[in-house]
Formats: sequence, C-alpha cells, structure tokens
Amino acid sequence: MAFEALDELLDERLELPIGGRLYTVDAPSAEIGLRTQALINAAAVAADGGRADEQVLGDAAERDLYREVLGAAHDQMVADGVKWPALKHAAITAMVWIAQDKNAAERYWNAAGDPSRLAPNRAARRNQSGAASSTPSRGSTSGTSTRPARPRGNSKGRNRR
Repeated sequence: MAFEALDELLDERLELPIGGRLYTVDAPSAEIGLRTQALINAAAVAADGGRADEQVLGDAAERDLYREVLGAAHDQMVADGVKWPALKHAAITAMVWIAQDKNAAERYWNAAGDPSRLAPNRAARRNQSGAASSTPSRGSTSGTSTRPARPRGNSKGRNRR
C-alpha cells in the first residue's frame, strides 16, 4: 500500500455562508497555523488561571490575526460590507478549525459562538447517554465485612471480668 497524495485526502478550506454569499477560507500557511495554535493554547492557559506566555500573546497582538486566518476571504468580506460581528465570527470559526478540526469549527459556527449552545446542559447529556437514572451502585467486592461496633459509654448492668 502506498501513501496517497495528501492534498487529495485533506479538505483544506472552509465554506462560510454570510449574507447570501459563500466565502471560501483556504488553509493558512504552516507559520500562521502554528502561531494560531500557540495563541489558542496560551489563551486557554490564561482562561484556566495559569500564566500565559506573554511573548505569544504579544506577537499575536502585533499582527492582524483575523486577516491572517481568513486570508483572501477577509478582504472580500470587507469589500462586501460584511458587518463586524459576522467577520469576527468567521475569523474565530477559522481559528477553531486551525486549532482543532473542521467538525469543531462547524459546531462553533452553527452555535453562533454561544457556549451554551455548544455543549448541551447536564440534564440533556444525561438523557442522551441512555443511562438509567436509578442504576444502583456496586457494592464492595473485597469479600470483607465489618463487625457491628460495640456500644460505648456507661457500663452499668454489664458483667465485669
């Protein structure tokens, strides 16, 4: 078995519908992809209360990240008068695609970036899992049992040895 050409195996673009038009976001260069990945990792560390790499965040602030991740689609959106929230949503969707995969980007896009729409709530997850809500817990399998504790306190009425 031989390796197939990678460019035939990968779908290296996103098709984003905005305002009745379809914008194509091509895969970024390796440099932009690596920088985007580093930025998202640094942001995740900061969001979890850790100390983010200030060099990574500083580099990202110096560059037009949205323009980089959207490529030619950025200029087309601006020329077409796409509103800021839509351009921002498209850019963050592209960042999710770069950092994760196309399925994650599609979920983000279709949830309109609303975290509550990305992950179902606890009750919905429980219902989807198909697990019974009254499943008894397993008992101990160690084969040992405990003896009942002897009563403590006043020893009146007991025989002393």
